[in-house]
Amino acid sequence: MEKIVIAIDGFSGCGKSTTARAVSHLLNYIYIDTGAMYRAVTLYFLQHYINLTNPKQVEKALQEIEIEFARGEDRQEGQIFLNGIDVSSRIRDMEVSEKVSEVSALAPVREKMVALQRKIGKKKGVVMDGRDIGTVVFPNAELKVFMTAALEIRAARRQAELLDRGQLVDLADILTNLQKRDHLDTTREIGPLKQAEDAHLIDTTHLTFAEQVEEILNLATSAMVGTDHQQKTILGLKE
Repeated sequence: MEKIVIAIDGFSGCGKSTTARAVSHLLNYIYIDTGAMYRAVTLYFLQHYINLTNPKQVEKALQEIEIEFARGEDRQEGQIFLNGIDVSSRIRDMEVSEKVSEVSALAPVREKMVALQRKIGKKKGVVMDGRDIGTVVFPNAELKVFMTAALEIRAARRQAELLDRGQLVDLADILTNLQKRDHLDTTREIGPLKQAEDAHLIDTTHLTFAEQVEEILNLATSAMVGTDHQQKTILGLKE
């Protein structure tokens, strides 16, 4: 089948990354966690005390940042490297979570990340998740999905995720962080979080992980079949 671009957008904690990762694995596609890219930039800014209101500092820092992805040998989720250092776990800390929406709202940051994301997805055969993939990065993606879930459910999932990494964070603090991020993500001027008109809405509040993956796989299969049919029609070939 013809390979496609699968764009998955949605709120933090609704299962985008884990679902996208599983879908990419089953389709043998490349998985790009764009949220991890912005988190890596945020981590660098925190480590180097970058003043977000100082354009020169931001631009200089961005010139010093290199981000790469690699599939981990012993884990399906893969790894993200910041200037050659594996920061896959470090970028999930609450310190980064509390700043990532502010950093990702900066125009120079988004311009650099969007350019990199488009370069990676140019050959298709990718599953990319984030906040503006279907609206800004790949508005012509063959399959667009928008994921959401109840705030309390998202907070509980994030708490469990942190606990798995040995971090005990109060649920109230996570709720506050998610509410802040939701507001910043949906109201920023550049690349705000919103559902694309042609995106399929999936509410994961009452869905199991397996059900989330199955639903997107079914949508992907339909999109690939449709793309094959369209390509054959353009070439004047019979089914």
